[in-house]
Amino acid sequence: MTATIAAPDSPPRALPRTLSRTPPWAAITAGIVAYAIALTGSGAATLNGDELATLSSARRDLPGLWELAQHIDGHFLPYYLFMHFWTKLGEAEIWLRLPSALAIGVAAAFLVSLGRRLHGLTAGLTAAALFAVLPSVSYYGAFARSYAFAAAAVTISFWCLHRATCLHPATRLHRARWVQYAVSVAFIGCTHLFAVLVLPAHLALLRRSTRNMVLAMAAGFVPAAALGLIGYGERHAISWIPQRGPEVLLKFPKMAAGATEIGLLLFAAALAGAVLMVRRDTRWGPALIGWLALPPVLLLAVSHLVTPAYVDRYLFVTAPALALLAAIAVAEVPRFAIPAAVALTLAAGALAVPQHLEIREPNGRFEDVPWALRRMKLEPGDAIVYGQSSLRTGFDYYAKAVMPDDVLLEGTAPAPDSFAYPEKGDVAAALEGRDRVWLVWRGAKDEKLPAIEKVRQAGFDRAQAWHSADTPGLTVSLYKRKADLP
Repeated sequence: MTATIAAPDSPPRALPRTLSRTPPWAAITAGIVAYAIALTGSGAATLNGDELATLSSARRDLPGLWELAQHIDGHFLPYYLFMHFWTKLGEAEIWLRLPSALAIGVAAAFLVSLGRRLHGLTAGLTAAALFAVLPSVSYYGAFARSYAFAAAAVTISFWCLHRATCLHPATRLHRARWVQYAVSVAFIGCTHLFAVLVLPAHLALLRRSTRNMVLAMAAGFVPAAALGLIGYGERHAISWIPQRGPEVLLKFPKMAAGATEIGLLLFAAALAGAVLMVRRDTRWGPALIGWLALPPVLLLAVSHLVTPAYVDRYLFVTAPALALLAAIAVAEVPRFAIPAAVALTLAAGALAVPQHLEIREPNGRFEDVPWALRRMKLEPGDAIVYGQSSLRTGFDYYAKAVMPDDVLLEGTAPAPDSFAYPEKGDVAAALEGRDRVWLVWRGAKDEKLPAIEKVRQAGFDRAQAWHSADTPGLTVSLYKRKADLP
């Protein structure tokens, strides 16, 4: 009996049901809903220091941006370039945050399609719904930084990887899909340097298309490598980050979800989903687990091997994986998948209500500059001194009336190599003839800052002080000359 051997270029078999095309209405609707929820995350919350750093960067001309990138935030250069052109059309809070909300919508749309391809439409829609109700999504979806872009880029990369690996090598579009995957990897590196920590999870698919995948990943990794070298030379910019121990991983559910209660609920569901997914697909199960679990572990390793870098916002890229694995768990419930999905989404949303309300408050980003401005009851001749000179960007942005005299400022623009502003060194001389000076700084009332000590040495004592109550918050303090104090 002669064995029959199939020709190597025989046509591929029909795709299984889960690989059929996602209904456009499903992805579009999920994207619009997630976008709308994220956009409302702005609420009344004012821009914080990181967002004002984006604004400061975007206001510079292109040579100025390049000069800044050579000293600080070089790995943010692609995002700053985008925002440079975006802000040509406006600088309102909602406009600055709109790109992040759009990125959240894109992430949700691709999450529907990825869930559909891996399991089914119920899993895809549930993943997008769970993703949308996360407090972290409302926070970073209304945040003028690149973290929402990073989450979208990572989701797109997994979607592109699935499309590339499920296609028969003899198919005409096979090479084009690996090019798409390479572009998606490059997009990850351009959004945030630490977003590339998800890429090792892609290696779970190596057994399927080793050569093509390695070449595509290597090509796509070039921007991340270049920006990584820049970031390594500027690691002093994150010297403020404390060193963390392994115990910080216990807080990861809260960091990914944005709140402890919803984080624990979804992580329990995601654990069940991970087990079910591994049983269903021995390649994609580990890939999804790696998407969720590897970034915090690898970021902690970077913190100990290179420089302290463990910050919760660097891990937002894991939020789509958390939602997807939890969705797969409920989608596996026999006969009651849809009721289980609705129940889990409603429970998650209910648990997250307090955090959703909190991040939409005026101090939802923990730096309420308008509040600080309202605290200042000005008199003619009042001066202002900033504990951190970069705070000027926020006070100039929100000031609607006359401000105290900025007696230390030299020039009108921030320094070319940082977000700080050039200042006069002799505080006493700058305050000569002044009887009242307002000090504002980021931090608590008892913060020890050089600016505070210099004002005291110039003959002033604190008369009143207010703090915005949240950490780090803002402190507003009125100092008067000692002779004028009662």
